Amino acid sequence: MIESFFNIPNIDFYLVIGILFFFCLLETFYGHWHQSKRKKSDWIQELGGYAVLGIFIKPLLVMTVLWVGHFLFPSGQGFLSGNSIFFNLLLYLFIDDFLQYWYHRLAHEKPFLWKLHRPHHQAEEMGFFVSYRNAMLYYFLMPNIWWVGFITFLGGGKAVALGLVLKQLIIVSSHSTVKYDAALYQNKLLQPFILVWERIFITPAFHHAHHGKSRRDGISDPNGNFGNMFSIWDQLFGTATFSHQFPTKYGLENDPKETWKAAYFYPFIKSKKIESELHKDFQKNPTKSNKPILVDVLQGEKYLWCKCGRSKNQPFCDSSHHGTSHKPVLFEAQKSRKLRLCNCKLTKNPPYCDDSHKTI
Repeated sequence: MIESFFNIPNIDFYLVIGILFFFCLLETFYGHWHQSKRKKSDWIQELGGYAVLGIFIKPLLVMTVLWVGHFLFPSGQGFLSGNSIFFNLLLYLFIDDFLQYWYHRLAHEKPFLWKLHRPHHQAEEMGFFVSYRNAMLYYFLMPNIWWVGFITFLGGGKAVALGLVLKQLIIVSSHSTVKYDAALYQNKLLQPFILVWERIFITPAFHHAHHGKSRRDGISDPNGNFGNMFSIWDQLFGTATFSHQFPTKYGLENDPKETWKAAYFYPFIKSKKIESELHKDFQKNPTKSNKPILVDVLQGEKYLWCKCGRSKNQPFCDSSHHGTSHKPVLFEAQKSRKLRLCNCKLTKNPPYCDDSHKTI
């Protein structure tokens, strides 16, 4: 469809590259690259990850699906070709994004997948190339890349080409340091537009919150906002946070700074740092106990109560919950005093002890 408008072969490829170049110019114009504190290893992971994904992994997976489909399911080839481009486009985008939502969410809840996705959250500043910062194996297991091959085999190739361009606009803009939505939230005339837009599509504020270092800032939600193109899945499954603000700190707490080789090639290359999750002997051991902990809190301070029971700083969170389905509980002290906080993790009134430990 795109080619028929412009009569340019492979125009979808050029448009994707053009989108990246456009945001590169924007970030350069606004001085973000000049101010960047990225190190050599960051550039290798982000630029290298993008190149390997686009040149090797995606074509390989798509061609594999096409080859298998041709020999095993020849009758299904071109099945969707009689549909309108718009029907196939919606089919591609919604299934693609639904798959990506759950894959991304599981990458935060399952230990092995988390280690593959972890490099994405090690980035301590945003930028459009952060989109492609994951372990290599993460992409081989990504279901929506396989979906691209499957729907192309069924005859939806033109819809995929158009869909990839639209997805690229949303994904790259949501990772970029150029926050197009920031001004819209402040503009009374345009605010209604952005408030509707964010309920459908991923915005920079929505996704930047996902990359924030900790929920303590009242803005970030590293264990929520999993959507890729649409925010509807997060709203539907209860993982959405709309803060309309941007974190001041990005990255991971207690990050041991592995080499880019360990981050990208895990589990084939493991970290040599014993404190790293990517080390062969690393384990997250239970630290919960069957009695509450008395702590002193200060009025107005925000605290994160550990829910996973693995923090080395009980009863408070130290981010050990990454790779589990648990999420720490944020609370603010109403006044300075001693609090009796749960450490068995069974309380029905978190973070406070309700004597559930006595039932163990």
